[in-house]
Amino acid sequence: MEKTKRNKILFMGTYPPRQCGIATFTQDLTTAVKERFNPKVAPKILAMNNEKINIKKYPKEVVFKINENNIQDYINIARKINENDSIKVVSIQHEFGIFGGKFLNYLSAFLENIKKPVVITLHSVPPNPPDNIKSIIQYLSVKAAKIVVMAKKAVEILSEDYGIPKEKIAVIPHGIHEVPYEPSTIQKKKLGYEDRVLLVSFGLITGSKNYEDIINALPEVVRKFPHVLYLIVGATHPGILKDEGEKYRNSLKRLIKKLNLENNVKFINRYLKLDELLQYLMAADIIISSGKSLHQITSGVLVYAMGCGRPFITIPFEHAREIVTPERGILVELGNPESFKKAIIKLLSDKQLRESMGKNAYEFTRHMTWSSVAESYMKVFNEFM
Repeated sequence: MEKTKRNKILFMGTYPPRQCGIATFTQDLTTAVKERFNPKVAPKILAMNNEKINIKKYPKEVVFKINENNIQDYINIARKINENDSIKVVSIQHEFGIFGGKFLNYLSAFLENIKKPVVITLHSVPPNPPDNIKSIIQYLSVKAAKIVVMAKKAVEILSEDYGIPKEKIAVIPHGIHEVPYEPSTIQKKKLGYEDRVLLVSFGLITGSKNYEDIINALPEVVRKFPHVLYLIVGATHPGILKDEGEKYRNSLKRLIKKLNLENNVKFINRYLKLDELLQYLMAADIIISSGKSLHQITSGVLVYAMGCGRPFITIPFEHAREIVTPERGILVELGNPESFKKAIIKLLSDKQLRESMGKNAYEFTRHMTWSSVAESYMKVFNEFM
């Protein structure tokens, strides 16, 4: 019997066991493509390495590795890919900070040498960019056969601020994992929090999360709702941990103690596996996101929260402004604990409103499941295979 021909899509980005949002995204996308299109398509990985983070062993799907600060690696691997006839398309997950060299020098060495069609997913699209950022994105758009973004607003920004033709851009939403819609009490009981009202924030911890705004909002919330427990779920970002240790987390602990919130704020200081993370999100009554920037154009935290059917309180960054309507959540003011306080109290005071927002968020995100996202990516890849 003749073997089924398997076209390989090579995904370039960070990858687990490295701990970062891009690594998780790359793994989720490649897993979805494999599950949806096996055996015709075989996704493989080109993993970006950083010497600060010691990755001893990758899973078998990782067929190439690049040291982000070794420019010769980029050139050598590009040439090896060119020689591999089974690799039809290279899908690059682009985020500032995961490729070495000042102003994209090292990734450009890869792009100047690669002969395969390249599809680039932009995880950041800064509006009103300074010249160096503008030139990077414009260069990527020239080298890419297609640019993928995850929000409609990104198309507008790329067109107006960068001069990139809209026909070169595809909008594919950030994927979410399929979970049943269910009340928070089910997972809350399994975690041992059945007697608490849970507020949850999650993600790798860095100072940019600005969790102090939420903590400063809690004293009056706790006076009205003594059973509130705010869970801050996630390990400190490995790069931050290496450079600064637990400086930021310790500053939050001091603030918690100062405000007498030791019984109402708890850290889950671990990098959670997917099933455990989803369990915490489904146990939440409200999921909250803070931060220091309004320019974030894509957010896994946002779509994960909505995909689990939970009302979402967040600062109005670009992605949130696009999909967090008053029927699905509440947008609060950047850097304003009072605004967080009012939003939390409003939702905790109205169970019907919380449930309505959660259901609306859940229904809205059904087109974002990883299976659907994989199909959308394959439609793009098939243009060049």
